[in-house]
Amino acid sequence: MEFNRNQHKPVIALLGAGCMGTAIVRRIAAGKTILLGDISEKNLDKVATELRYGGYEVHTQVVDATDRAAVQAFAEEADSLGEVKYFIDTAGASPNQASPQHIIKLDLISTAVAIDEFGKVIAEGGAGLIISSQTGYMMSFPSEVEQQLALTPTEELATLPFVKNDAAANPGIAYIAAKRCNHLRVRTAAATTWADRRARINSISPGIIVTPLAYDEFNAAGDNYQKMIDASPAKRVGTADEIAAAGAFLLSEEAGFITGIDLLIDGGVIAAMNSGSYSLG
Repeated sequence: MEFNRNQHKPVIALLGAGCMGTAIVRRIAAGKTILLGDISEKNLDKVATELRYGGYEVHTQVVDATDRAAVQAFAEEADSLGEVKYFIDTAGASPNQASPQHIIKLDLISTAVAIDEFGKVIAEGGAGLIISSQTGYMMSFPSEVEQQLALTPTEELATLPFVKNDAAANPGIAYIAAKRCNHLRVRTAAATTWADRRARINSISPGIIVTPLAYDEFNAAGDNYQKMIDASPAKRVGTADEIAAAGAFLLSEEAGFITGIDLLIDGGVIAAMNSGSYSLG
């Protein structure tokens, strides 16, 4: 049965078919074509089935986000389905899931690659959203390092002394550096490659959001997370639906004058850190 006879449906591409990305897609996908990309075919099948049972048109593609050719092929597939109006990237690994080298490769370099590749296919009036993390605010970097992270060609990022040495020191530093790089690459792309296509791109930095994968972090560092929750003004964790509400807004025409920014959604954890009422340790 053909559920949607309309032609020229806008395309939504989601790289990383996890809870937050899927929640955002559900809010904006009515009447549109969805392309899901993930490294796990099993996860793709599960999420695609759930969305199809909800009445959405879904295509899938197995994508290793650390492989530039695979990301390029994913962008090209999205473009072949119609006008790519929305791109959402949630692919990443947490400090307790991966080595510093893998985090740099996936969270830092691969995100920059995705921004580049979808900057080539995003339609005029389209919008992109990178899901980053509150950790991008947890460490200060010298201005020259920030400039390098923002402006170095993507294929040269891995060769930067800061990336090879400082960021590779441990998973936590790698993760913080990667998420700060996400913010900087979004800001640069918003004013250059994405601007050239008359498209917008922003990022969201979630705080402690409960997802299945988040339990890996809770199990590994539960005491630290509990302290962070207790120190936050909100006194609670966040939900994928709360991130989705903000994401849907940033992707919408109502946010048409917003580009190149990061929206911190953390229940006030960074505010607590900046005020001195909470510190990492």
